[in-house]
Amino acid sequence: MEKTKVIVVLPAFNAAKTLRQTWEGIPKNLVDEIILVDDCSIDNTIKVANELGITVIPHALNLGYGGNQKTCYKLALERDADIIIMLHPDYQYPPELVPVITALLSSGKFDIAIGSRILGGKAVKYGMPVYKYISNRILTLVQNLFLGVKLSEYHSGYRGFTREALMSIPFTEFHDGFVFDAEMLSAMVYRGFSIGEFTSPCRYHENASSINLLKSINYGIGCITLAMQFRLARLGMRTGIFRKL
Repeated sequence: MEKTKVIVVLPAFNAAKTLRQTWEGIPKNLVDEIILVDDCSIDNTIKVANELGITVIPHALNLGYGGNQKTCYKLALERDADIIIMLHPDYQYPPELVPVITALLSSGKFDIAIGSRILGGKAVKYGMPVYKYISNRILTLVQNLFLGVKLSEYHSGYRGFTREALMSIPFTEFHDGFVFDAEMLSAMVYRGFSIGEFTSPCRYHENASSINLLKSINYGIGCITLAMQFRLARLGMRTGIFRKL
């Protein structure tokens, strides 16, 4: 029986201060390769990554959060990964939970694994701003209603995919911004893939990445629009990304 190949991808932007902690927490005995895609950082992210022996792919231009992930996933698939885990290198999500994602996806029961900040009931205690918590709950309620599933949240940045799930959707044609994450999940639900959630605490600190208020509002509008498009697609009126599915 062939060994399952696991690749962890790190979409990086100015992660020099937290990259080493993130890398140290990844269980190397379970991971075959770690790939960092640098989206034109202006700090020493690439230097630190090279010191750690991480495979580094630099962007010539800043492509955005979604654009960075596109490169991450394309590279992982080109390297024949069976399981692809996306971990933010800003040390918000615990890298020690990589084995949990690997177990969920290698079980054959799930095609996508998401680390939920909500399941543990301590998101605000761990530092999630109250306004973000409330907007998270509202958006998740709307998305669950329109997509017909019951996830505790859609907005975690800690997630993993099987090779089959990633290859089944045209992710390179999705948005380059933050709504890319919502498009990925919506497309995979539309295609009938199964999602497994696990409890994942999230650290909020000065070096952790965060989107500003305007981008948060645009992201929320994008998620609701996407959810409505999903429901219309189920009714036979395919718009947006669902034209391509």
